[in-house]
Amino acid sequence: MKSVVICGSRRFEKEIRKFGRDLRKLGVVTYEPILNKDTKINELSPNLKRFAFLGLTHHHFSFIRKADVVYIFNKGGYLGVSTTMELGVAEGLGKPVYAYSDEDPESARVVLYDEIIKTPKELAKRLK
Repeated sequence: MKSVVICGSRRFEKEIRKFGRDLRKLGVVTYEPILNKDTKINELSPNLKRFAFLGLTHHHFSFIRKADVVYIFNKGGYLGVSTTMELGVAEGLGKPVYAYSDEDPESARVVLYDEIIKTPKELAKRLK
């Protein structure tokens, strides 16, 4: 079975965690974003704050490199800045990209989705 990295916004944290759990139950190796909500990160000195965000960003980029495919959890078509960057990294690496929704108002992102897949079961089946 192939591996998948999930990319998505903190606003979907509960749904992303459930999607990831369900994939793992189906035997899929799954990498999930950290989705940091600790506001104390903003209290760091500018230099430390920069390195904290650099670490979080590159940590998820490493998951994208490791995974066989990328899944964009974009419920309602929403993609934030970080997920848009992750989509670009995935495309640059030639990774297949699956997404939850094609309702995105940005056509330049939608054309990068290889397929729309709504459920962990559908995705696991596609990965076989």
